[in-house]
Amino acid sequence: MTTKKTISFFDRYLSLWVALCIGLGIAMGHFAGDGIQVISSLEVYRVNIPVAILIWLMIYPMMLQVDFSSIKNVGKNPKGLALTLIINWLIKPFTMAFFAWIFFTKIYAAYIEPELAGEYIAGAILLGAAPCTAMVFVWSYLVDGDPNYTLVQVSVNDLIILVAFVPIVGLLLGITDVRIPYDTLVASVLIFVVVPLLAGYITNKIAIRAKGEEWFKKEFLPRFKPVSIIALLVTLVLLFAFQGRNILNNPLIILLAAIPLITQTYFIFFLAWFGGRKLKLSHAVCAPAAMIGASNFFELAVAVAIALFGLQSPAALVTVVGVLVEVPVMLSLVAFANRSRY
Repeated sequence: MTTKKTISFFDRYLSLWVALCIGLGIAMGHFAGDGIQVISSLEVYRVNIPVAILIWLMIYPMMLQVDFSSIKNVGKNPKGLALTLIINWLIKPFTMAFFAWIFFTKIYAAYIEPELAGEYIAGAILLGAAPCTAMVFVWSYLVDGDPNYTLVQVSVNDLIILVAFVPIVGLLLGITDVRIPYDTLVASVLIFVVVPLLAGYITNKIAIRAKGEEWFKKEFLPRFKPVSIIALLVTLVLLFAFQGRNILNNPLIILLAAIPLITQTYFIFFLAWFGGRKLKLSHAVCAPAAMIGASNFFELAVAVAIALFGLQSPAALVTVVGVLVEVPVMLSLVAFANRSRY
């Protein structure tokens, strides 16, 4: 008899906690008025210090899980890894930009001012250019994915982010006529990817050498998970406190932003899923390959959107909506993958 795999209670209802934080943040922004601007003014080189600390606390625990020694197994599933890389880096960023352009400049033309549409598109592009690094472990587990393959694909994608994220984002933002402060973009990747990645790698090696791998996975890592989630939720409260007046003036915007993000998620998942079937990949490889393509490294997207466009920008709002919709959408895809097991 097989044991049914389940997602933790907190992860399963992450969208609910996000929604509650959105409500709390909007209420804070409304009632605090100009007082909330005191926090938003705590900036160094356009980076808000409290939010930067919170985002670093989000990302560092995820980087602890990355084991680059797993890359030695890169040749064990070459077709699966090739599918992941093609979907994540040659297709996904461009389809996200396309869907965002269609919705924000054409379909929503009557609801969104043209000068703001570019920033909404920019937020979507930041989501599309950053493949998932943390929650994909959860999705892979729920669909009985090969854990070794999942670890390899996450590790390889993390390395590629270091060199590909800035050029792809720069190219796509240039297409949307958004001015790109490349110094801020590069600094964001250094602060929110390189530094926590190195810190996580060093911590990983020191902890395993001192206490062993089993202790690291069963005792050490679980202690950091609440830190990441709490930092995410507090960040969302602050973001929506700063966005509160804009949202109250245009409450429809969250729904409008969610539609292209959901469309992109389903499109990329099924493209990867049927691509994997065509390549005759096993279910244990095909399912996590499709999952990593469909989900996003939304922590990085939020961080870069804030750094590039500011806390109160439409771009930052879109990345946060990505957090709101991701869990329920991904759970529906987990259900599909399990029903379609082959």
